[in-house]
This record gives sequence, C-alpha cells and structure tokens, in this order.
Amino acid sequence: MALLTCDFFSEALQRGTSMTVVLPQPTEEQIGVSGAVVQGPPRVLYLLHGLSDDHTAWVRYTSIERYATARGLAVVMPAVDRSFYANEARGHAYWDFVSEELPQVVGRFLNVSHDPADTFVAGLSMGGYGALKHAVTFPERYAGVASLSGVVDIRQLATRLDRTEIVERVFGGDFAPGDDLFGLLATVDPATAPRLYVGCGTEEDRLMPANERFVEEARARGLDVTTDFRPGVHEWGLWDAQIQDVLDWMMA
Repeated sequence: MALLTCDFFSEALQRGTSMTVVLPQPTEEQIGVSGAVVQGPPRVLYLLHGLSDDHTAWVRYTSIERYATARGLAVVMPAVDRSFYANEARGHAYWDFVSEELPQVVGRFLNVSHDPADTFVAGLSMGGYGALKHAVTFPERYAGVASLSGVVDIRQLATRLDRTEIVERVFGGDFAPGDDLFGLLATVDPATAPRLYVGCGTEEDRLMPANERFVEEARARGLDVTTDFRPGVHEWGLWDAQIQDVLDWMMA
C-alpha cells in the first residue's frame, strides 16, 4: 500500500486543508504484508475522524493501512477540525467540503472508483454522525455506511454530552431539520438506501441508548441495518477491532 498525506486548497473552506490517503499497491517481496490484487480502480472508503482527532488519527491509533491492504481498498481520511461535518455558524463550510468538494478533489487526484456500488463512508463518534448524515442525505451515492459509537442524536450535544460550545459555534445555538438524523431518516426511501452498519460499546458509553433507538427506527423504515453492539467503551481498542468487521461487511 501507499500512504499519502495530501495538502491542498479547499474552495469550500477558503483555506488550505489536508487528507491522509491509503492506496492499494500489490507487492510480492514485502515481508509481513499481504495485498489483494485489484483489477481496475479500487473501491474507496471515506473514513471520518472524531471530535478530538484529525485526518491522521485512524492511521495512528488503528492498523487501518494493513487492514485496507489485505482487501485492496483505498481509504480517504479528511481533516474537518471540530466541525461535526456541518457548515459552521461561526466558521467554515465543512459539510459542503466533505459532501461535495472532497469527492471532486479525490476524483481529480486519485485513480479510485467513482461507482456508488464501490463507494463507502464510515466514521467514529462525531465521524459516525457525519457518516450517517451522508447516508440519509445522499443515499444514492453509497453502497454502505458505517457508524461506530456515533453521536446519532445530535440534540444530546446540548443535554447529556456537555458540548454547548459546539452547539453555539457550529450550529448557531439550535439545530436545523437537516442536522437531525432521526428526522432525515423519515425521508429515506428504503429501496435506494445504502446498507447500514451501526456499532457501539455497551460499557458505560452514553451514546449507546441513542444508537439502539436509531437502529430500531431505521429497521422500522425498512432499511438494511447490521448491528455491532459489543463490550467496550468509547476508545480506540474497540474501534480498531470493529473497523476490521466493518471492512469485511463492506467487501461482502
């Protein structure tokens, strides 16, 4: 595999930004690493970071490069600061960047598949919210979407999660209908919706009840949902284990 750090200018953000990218590279002599042979442009996973992280976190705290190597998968990890993948009320247009500009940049810079059947998005915590927001806003773009320990109920930021500064700076003090995953879920056509994977740790993660409720409502809507509720807390040991199962689920 090739591991790239790409620094580029974003028109949506009106500033320079970065992304970390893993690209398939079949090798014969590399010791200890086995890579899948890919015919044509590889499938691509947009992998989103959490609130306290950046575009390097998945590579630093998990073995995502090795996991992607074995599957011949390209992985794109953008930097979005503490934006909750939203157009910030007092900041930058991160939703426009991630949902519209980033796929165009990837298409210009990288030789990856642009077929929705080969395109996936996943994330953890804040990134889980961002991934599911893609699923319910642009269901036609993705074959599968995964959320790990996601902040699926955005209103918890102002109640249980003590993140009122995020509510003020990012959302302007209140949430619009386009911010609410549960409201957006009601608009999704099950016939065109991507497969969903929802995971969370069952040990003292305050996000667990909302994730269970999201799964219940998504299934009631007729969506295809795989759950991964296993022992664990809100930390990288859990996510490193879960992302391997997410990749297997994606490639199935």
